[in-house]
Amino acid sequence: MTELVLPSHTNALGTVFGGTIMSWIDIAAAIAAQRHSNKEVVTASIDRLDFVAPVYKGWVVNLHASVNYTSRTSMEVGVRVEAENPKTGEMFHTASAYTTFVALGSNGKPVEIPELILETDDQKRRFADAKKRREDRLAQRHKT
Repeated sequence: MTELVLPSHTNALGTVFGGTIMSWIDIAAAIAAQRHSNKEVVTASIDRLDFVAPVYKGWVVNLHASVNYTSRTSMEVGVRVEAENPKTGEMFHTASAYTTFVALGSNGKPVEIPELILETDDQKRRFADAKKRREDRLAQRHKT
């Protein structure tokens, strides 16, 4: 997904609001989750969001989303945000996030989704890492 940073997206410093980046991450992740599941999806959580570098007015933001892990009705989607300075062509990693989405059936209830088909070493590594994050999330949920 690609966005152009307009004046309405920026704060007094001329950098994009973090909430705007969060919104774009949610949209990009939802598109990836919906494409994988062929279902309507809802955001269950944003597990982690790290802002790495600022993004300035007039820059182009590219969001790369991938489904890293699937369980029965939910999936983790990772999103990497990169910004491009259009005057120099320089690219910057600006944010990363892990999100969880749940697929819904026509009755609004969670519905089963297809498993991931892991073909590359990178996909297998992302799946294993995401599985560990899911286990940690579930363990933390049961603690409270």
